[in-house]
Amino acid sequence: MAKSKVLIVGGTGYLGKRLVKASLANGHDTYILQRPEIGVDIEKIEMLISFKMQGAHLLTASFHDHRSLVDAVKLVDVVICAISGVHIRSHHILLQLKLVDAIKEAGNIKRFLPSEFGTDPARMENAMEPGRVTFDDKMVVRKAIEEAGIPFTYVSANCFAGYFLGGLCQIGHILPSTDSVVLLGDGNQKGIYVDEDDIATYTIKAIDDPRTLNKTLYLRPPKNILSQREVVQIWEKLIGKELKKSILSKEEFLAPINELAYAEQVGLCHYYHVCYEGCLVNFEIGEEGEEASTLYPEVNYTTVEHYMKRYV
Repeated sequence: MAKSKVLIVGGTGYLGKRLVKASLANGHDTYILQRPEIGVDIEKIEMLISFKMQGAHLLTASFHDHRSLVDAVKLVDVVICAISGVHIRSHHILLQLKLVDAIKEAGNIKRFLPSEFGTDPARMENAMEPGRVTFDDKMVVRKAIEEAGIPFTYVSANCFAGYFLGGLCQIGHILPSTDSVVLLGDGNQKGIYVDEDDIATYTIKAIDDPRTLNKTLYLRPPKNILSQREVVQIWEKLIGKELKKSILSKEEFLAPINELAYAEQVGLCHYYHVCYEGCLVNFEIGEEGEEASTLYPEVNYTTVEHYMKRYV
């Protein structure tokens, strides 16, 4: 079976650049949307040229130019969108509605993977304000995709390792302390941590897989389903030292929320649901979903312990 031609939107971003590399590594004819809005961002331009030299094709198109989007989409079989959905960087989830319109008009796309890659928004209907905006916006995009009859795969990648493991699951930290750690609640709620390169690998494997068509792909590497305490224990073992621990109750965690900037409020809510409520693991994957490490046992995913070694 011929491999699909892939268009990656947001190919210079945190996850997008990894998706480009994984697509090229897997032998897909890979296209990257080059938006004129990139302006004089020299680092992104250099990255695009680097990808071009590795065999990727650059397509100039803009969310503000419907015809350019349609023309770009017509050249490929699969569209993956990786524009940012987190507020601390930027939040452009609803821009994808323009992409949905273009895909609908083009009529040739075998699969669309919208920008998800985090907590499954379909399970967050009771999320707190203002954090729920992320999930609500993603559900608006899902509704548009499904109403347009566009084939899809949603990827729920849970916790990006760089954001969670580096800071020992503490909000606002991306490097681990060798002295102390604040445990969120009792520190025993399980999270799921996935290396960003592994997220890209699993995603690219799924795009031509009939088992993931019109389903959610959950990334749950078995060895990486750990509590904050277990993550801290791995770190302590690596550095040969026990950290001083303090506990932050959920009331204390939420207390400063109204004094924070909007983006920080959203982030705080997301951490709350993961670290205090265990929202990533409090359900079974039903018939509407598949689990990545089960489907693709050949992927030698990065364990939490191996990932943490980079910080020693």
